[in-house]
Amino acid sequence: EVYKRQDGERGRLLAVLLDRLHRAPEQPFHLPAPEDPRLAAVCAILHRDPADASTLAGLAAQAGASERTLARLFRRELGMSFPQWRTQLRLHHALLLLADGVPVTAVAHRCGWASASAFIDVFRRAFGYTPGRTFTL
Repeated sequence: EVYKRQDGERGRLLAVLLDRLHRAPEQPFHLPAPEDPRLAAVCAILHRDPADASTLAGLAAQAGASERTLARLFRRELGMSFPQWRTQLRLHHALLLLADGVPVTAVAHRCGWASASAFIDVFRRAFGYTPGRTFTL
């Protein structure tokens, strides 16, 4: 059972997180939304399950598009490659789970990383600190 924080406490924690994100030395967190319906379908699949390990080719088949078309759409509409966008999506979901008090190892697996150490490495590179420090004051 995930520990659910009170709205006031959660709000304060999210405010601290946003403050830390603004001070992060790396590229700012960015998760753009698509307009093309095929790309939107792929993004919706991954939003529902960020741990989905489907390839771009597999997702393209589900969306009725070619892999090459989707790769171009990711670059043109979202300004990043498919792997970059998927990582941003997973980090977004990870932040929400961490805000709810989910342990780092569980967050890593729920968001699609093969191990907690792989998740911690990506998180540290993105935000400048480890996920375990995300909500410590």
